[in-house]
Amino acid sequence: MSKMFSRIAMTNSIALLLFYLTFLEHGLLFQRVSSLGINYGQVGDNLPPPDKVLQLLSSLHINKTRIYDTNPQVLTSFANSNIELFVTVENEMLPSLVDPQQALQWVTSRIKPYFPATKIGGIAVGNELYTDDDSSLIGYLVPAMISIHGALVQTGLDKYIQVSTPNSLSVLQESYPPSAGCFRPEVAGVMTQLLIFLRSTKSPFWINAYPYFAYKDSPTKIPLDYVLFNPNPGMVDPYTKYHYDNMLYAQVDAVIFAMARLGFKDIEVGVSETGWPSKGDGDEVGATVANAAVYNKNLLRRQLENEGTPLRPNMSFDVYLFALFNEDLKPGPTSERNYGLYQPDETMAYNVGLLSSSSSTTSSTSIISLTSSASTAIKKGKQRLVYCTCVYLLAIQMLIRRPY
Repeated sequence: MSKMFSRIAMTNSIALLLFYLTFLEHGLLFQRVSSLGINYGQVGDNLPPPDKVLQLLSSLHINKTRIYDTNPQVLTSFANSNIELFVTVENEMLPSLVDPQQALQWVTSRIKPYFPATKIGGIAVGNELYTDDDSSLIGYLVPAMISIHGALVQTGLDKYIQVSTPNSLSVLQESYPPSAGCFRPEVAGVMTQLLIFLRSTKSPFWINAYPYFAYKDSPTKIPLDYVLFNPNPGMVDPYTKYHYDNMLYAQVDAVIFAMARLGFKDIEVGVSETGWPSKGDGDEVGATVANAAVYNKNLLRRQLENEGTPLRPNMSFDVYLFALFNEDLKPGPTSERNYGLYQPDETMAYNVGLLSSSSSTTSSTSIISLTSSASTAIKKGKQRLVYCTCVYLLAIQMLIRRPY
């Protein structure tokens, strides 16, 4: 009888091992990149139609995308898909949407007709309302957000759709070291109102964070490897002693410290935009295909590993890459038109490890090519799991062989 129980225990243990290995191979990878989205800008005259964009995103198994309006063609094309949309209220609309009736009309005409067939998960009220050049609209921000949220409550959509706003890092007075993070005095009042709203609605604080800009402005002072997530000595915050091996995480933590200084320590932070241009003007140092590929590939790897920042190591955060396509009508320097992972003809601008799959299956292994250092992390995870399970099996074997 004891031998029979021994064989049953061993069989069950082996089955458990096989289950975990199968889960690791086929399920964990897909789960871990659920925090990754991509920005789908449309400032171009040669971009593919929304239905083609949907096919591209679906083939990449990207399940979140952000658009900069409420384009009805996009909302209609993305119906009955698995892709969640993060839509945007254009900046110029904010003054009118302070009026609750106008906000209700906006929700009933721009959101409600498409939901739930189209998975709308968030509304960005404006985009970078405070910058170094213009702050004229920031006073309308929180009142418009309150009105829009109130309209969602009236229409029964507030349980499904969050309301927030993407902020430029210009809202920070200090960001280095991260523990010195604080908001500019001129926006501290608005930030307090915003944070009260975000806490009450359980919505995240979004930032558009571009380590590229910091490097471009100070290429002799900021190590390139530090901003590209490459191996480097990093920096240690002299006050917290936290070690940072990349600038993006330092920027995120600076925002968290700034919120804490206003008394808000419990609000989630997400990155609504980050990326690297593959081409720039002569004075845009670092804007190269090689650097863009490395930055985005390394960021994908970090998302795959489900990392948190040094300040919040056990809390992963959503990141939206900027951007899906190169957009030829964007104003400004050359770099502004060259952030895309793809050309308008849907060919890759450079390879970051995303693989387009023509298969209709949802196999998670096709989302990212594990030919980069991401494969090392997965292999190490498997090795640790096998080792621990073998120890477990050995312990069971010893126990069932003990004389009683």
